[in-house]
Amino acid sequence: MAHPKRKISKTRRDKRRTHLKVDAPTIAICTTTGEPHLYHRAHWYEGKLYYKGKVVMEKEA
Repeated sequence: MAHPKRKISKTRRDKRRTHLKVDAPTIAICTTTGEPHLYHRAHWYEGKLYYKGKVVMEKEA
């Protein structure tokens, strides 16, 4: 097994771990429906699929 030659300091260890944090997803508000949704994602509203403020698809009954 590999063993470290020297002890890694707490500062050095913590510098490496700072990049592991996760950011909250950015939420956009649709200009047509006013519904919150994720950026670059289509969303359903009242039986219609919207993307970039336009109806892409309608749900069949």
